[in-house]
Amino acid sequence: MARIFGTDGVRGLANVDVTAPLALQLSMAAASILGADSPPERRPVAVVGRDPRASGEFLSAAVVAGLAASGVDVWDVGVVPTPAVAFLVEDTGADFGVMLSASHNPMPDNGIKFFARGGLKLADDVEDAIEAAMLDIPAPPTGRDVGRVRSGGDPLGRYVRHVVGSVDQDLSGLRVVVDGANGAASSAAPRVYRELGAEVIEIHTAPDGYNINHNCGSTHLGDLQEAVVSEGAHVGIAHDGDADRCLAVDAEGAVVDGDQIMAVLAIGRKEAGALPGDTVVATVMSNLGFHLAMRDHGIAVEQTAVGDRYVLERMVDGGFTVGGEQSGHVLLLDQATTGDGVLTAAQLLGRMAEAGRPLAQLAGVMNRLPQVLVNVPGVDRTAVDANTTVIEAVAQADDLLGDTGRVLLRPSGTEPVIRVMVEAPSAEQAQEVADRLAHVVKTELALS
Repeated sequence: MARIFGTDGVRGLANVDVTAPLALQLSMAAASILGADSPPERRPVAVVGRDPRASGEFLSAAVVAGLAASGVDVWDVGVVPTPAVAFLVEDTGADFGVMLSASHNPMPDNGIKFFARGGLKLADDVEDAIEAAMLDIPAPPTGRDVGRVRSGGDPLGRYVRHVVGSVDQDLSGLRVVVDGANGAASSAAPRVYRELGAEVIEIHTAPDGYNINHNCGSTHLGDLQEAVVSEGAHVGIAHDGDADRCLAVDAEGAVVDGDQIMAVLAIGRKEAGALPGDTVVATVMSNLGFHLAMRDHGIAVEQTAVGDRYVLERMVDGGFTVGGEQSGHVLLLDQATTGDGVLTAAQLLGRMAEAGRPLAQLAGVMNRLPQVLVNVPGVDRTAVDANTTVIEAVAQADDLLGDTGRVLLRPSGTEPVIRVMVEAPSAEQAQEVADRLAHVVKTELALS
């Protein structure tokens, strides 16, 4: 059986790739692995949530059925942000959690994400064990040993109180536009920012099961930029469909990306003596401008492969508390166990209030270099590190750019594509260098 877990759970077209039978089988297998070491005096306990897309209704029903049929007690928390499920697992002492979401993907897609005890994402070997268990699911329990299902208990309110409690500053006087992507943040995010004292203007916070991520949210910032300027707001916040990431817009409508958000939060924490090791963790895709800004403020940057799970692993290993990705997936491990867009935004707003400075000024500590990404398809992605012509072309580009730019060739992990990323002082130079390298890669590594 081909591996079904990707970089962030199981994801694909709902009812084609991600089906109710798959959800049922996967949840029963997960129950046998993630619930195996629950205390003997009780049944295993799982928290199950979803984003508002229509397919989540039948997929979550299948997951809940599979878990209960496997002897797991289920708290079905309904529509909540992905980080809320992680928080509730940790906060309640549950054995694991399941989230039905395809994050920023379009509505027809869906996915199944798992959190282990403590609200942590699964390691590769645990995912492998779940996949293996799908081929040999234990006999189901009967009678009093089957799981029970409950709902209610105000899970969203519990999560909101947690996020509000993470911010010490009063946000009174801040005028904030929030784009909920018609997703899981639609209720939680405005509520958090209002409870912290901000004046909140909502856009795209009316999910109907079909409009999630449609021309809105963190992947489509145009409406947010326009609203911030037209409403005279101080800041705009954009979430993705499951609210595990955020991007921001300053008062002039300029985008503030994940690198800049990390820079603002890391510098603020270093000034407060609250940045362990004076270190942040970022992926190889973070802008060179981020590295330069961190160097100027005496903060070291640890680099990882692309993917928040790799950022998380390095943060845990090193005892670091700030890390993330350019896409807006920021991890603050002193406040949460996973990327949390609502909490990140709340911390960013709190930093604005604490510093008494506009977002543009805070984000201005980082000069974002123009970055160009060219995908080269139809090539042997395994040969990029061994081809001398490609290696020489990259070295020449590095020599040309010197300290003013950066070159990165990154093979895709899922398809025959090599991604050529170039940063340079100007967009024109970045495009020119990227196109030149892409031509070399295509010529040298084309599949026959």
